[in-house]
Amino acid sequence: MAITQSIKLFQKAREVMVAGVNSPVRSFMSVGGHPLVMARGKGSLFFDVDGNAYTDYCLSWGALILGHAHNDVVSAVRRAIVHGSSFGTTTQVEIEMARFVVRHVPSIDLVRLVNSGTEATMSAIRLARGFTAKKMIVKFDGCYHGHFDDLLIQAGSGVAKLPESSSQGITPNHIQETLSLPYNNTRVLSDILNRFHKDIACVIVEPVAGNMGVVRPEKDFLKTLRELTQKFKIVLIFDEVMTGFRMGLGCVQSDLGIIPDLTCLGKIIGGGFPMGAYGGRKDIMQCVAPLGRVYQAGTFSGNPVTLCAGLATLKNLSKGFYLRLNTRSEEFAEQMNRFFVSQNSPAYLSGYKSMLSLRFQAGPVKNYAQAQKASSVQLYAKLFQKLLKNGVYWPPADLEAFFLSAAHSNRDLRRLADLLKDFFA
Repeated sequence: MAITQSIKLFQKAREVMVAGVNSPVRSFMSVGGHPLVMARGKGSLFFDVDGNAYTDYCLSWGALILGHAHNDVVSAVRRAIVHGSSFGTTTQVEIEMARFVVRHVPSIDLVRLVNSGTEATMSAIRLARGFTAKKMIVKFDGCYHGHFDDLLIQAGSGVAKLPESSSQGITPNHIQETLSLPYNNTRVLSDILNRFHKDIACVIVEPVAGNMGVVRPEKDFLKTLRELTQKFKIVLIFDEVMTGFRMGLGCVQSDLGIIPDLTCLGKIIGGGFPMGAYGGRKDIMQCVAPLGRVYQAGTFSGNPVTLCAGLATLKNLSKGFYLRLNTRSEEFAEQMNRFFVSQNSPAYLSGYKSMLSLRFQAGPVKNYAQAQKASSVQLYAKLFQKLLKNGVYWPPADLEAFFLSAAHSNRDLRRLADLLKDFFA
């Protein structure tokens, strides 16, 4: 498979962009080989500038639940763009999106639209601090919530490939005011919240972790977290940027029956365009300017073209849609895990509905430390290159999740299964 044009263009990119990319994992530094330059996408496929086709399981990092260039999304954007790209005022489509979110997400009474998941988490944490008049944040090892200073501590995902699981440029006061605890460890969680609750403004968590690969919450973990945060009047924030609208219209919180105080959204609600949102209890959200003194603003927040793409995506989602997608995803994971057991392979496909990841061990993991032990940069790089040469694109880092969309066919999944079986046989 020739990638001549990708190589030429990426050389030009490196002359003007840091490492030739605008987000670190795209550099292929974790998997080797040469980064691809993509030209277009349709359905489950996208195509590089050399014309090579790849079945895409990265899906813009989970955002494209309908696949690439879905007809409804493309049509909505075309209709919107002819009327203008941005106004800096309230628009009707903003109201429609906000009503959709409030109607379907149990925790959200009021919502504020922003431009990214990072903006959403950053704003939610500022709001929690303003609402409680406390400073300290609690997060969990391996959960990534964007590149906000207070959160790049034991952050998983692409950050884990830095010399330290953090970042230079973060001042000590940020680190001092953030506690990062082991995910799924109810004992440590209880101890910390009991000891420091007078100083803790909020706890932020991925209710189903996706940035250390997919890790399901243990039964008592989120239940205890909700009980303790309510007891101590600590704001509980669910980061559903990745999981929001991926498993169902009520998001993971509805699926698990645990309702936070604030929720952060992104990815799918933008329909492939940059967008985020945060929302929650009315008494907390009314602290946001101009009603309250917690300031947050954005010139492009609520961009009408973006919102048309997002709404066109969300309007395709229904109970039947999720039943089909989630069932196919779970059946695929079960099929692969039966194969791994039959071959006595040190591998396991962990997942939550249509969000999946591969472990290089027999059986699931429950926290970041175990995820790292079940990780193999060398093996994953070898697998990634095998898949790529056979026209399958996975995330170019081994602690990332991959995703299924409505556009993936049974033939796509059979092809992926065959390649995985050949690799592990």
